[in-house]
Amino acid sequence: MEPDYDQPQIAYDNAVAAGAGIYSKQILSIYDLYVLGFSNTFIWQCPSRLILDFYNEHISAKHLDVGVGTGYFLDKCRFPTSNPSITLVDLNSNSIETTAKRLRHYSPKTYIANVLEPIQIESANFDSIALNYLLHCLPGNLLSKSVVFRNLKPLVNNEGGVIFGTTILGQDVKQNLLAKTLMKTYNSKGIFSNTDDNLTDLESVLKENFHDYSVRVVGCVAFFVGRI
Repeated sequence: MEPDYDQPQIAYDNAVAAGAGIYSKQILSIYDLYVLGFSNTFIWQCPSRLILDFYNEHISAKHLDVGVGTGYFLDKCRFPTSNPSITLVDLNSNSIETTAKRLRHYSPKTYIANVLEPIQIESANFDSIALNYLLHCLPGNLLSKSVVFRNLKPLVNNEGGVIFGTTILGQDVKQNLLAKTLMKTYNSKGIFSNTDDNLTDLESVLKENFHDYSVRVVGCVAFFVGRI
């Protein structure tokens, strides 16, 4: 019997799909209340208002959001203009549909794409790109997930553009009992893939990809910013 050379790729593709596939329309209908309301405050120990402040600090008039969730932060944040150009990228069509509908007053452009692969977007050159709660859902460790930054850097404005985001770390953070239990459950189901994600690797990846970067941790959540 010949070896199945496609098996590792199939397993990898399945892992990517598992991280994105959890977001059914039913899950998205309670996401804001459960994740952004309860989980962020009481489990991950990082209230959503801090992430909203983070968006307000770095959002631009020409923005790309990757891994869009329900579009909560894009809906609540303060854009520097009343008519921003917003582009949405996600592998899950439910998330794209939900967020696009929520932000319909902005007429966002939408793309269904895998951020672990090169992304083709017309008229890119974004002044800000956000990856909120994305990295911990991707398979592998942070060193292998760094391909995300390599794929996104060609899309950001080289003059003052910024890539920013948040991710839940599996190591180097203080976890309460709820966090430990949920982290283990989510990783076993493939919803999260962050057991090995740590602050040292995140800083290493940022240093490798950006001329200027910063990172800070609140509870279980790392906030990162990179400029080319």
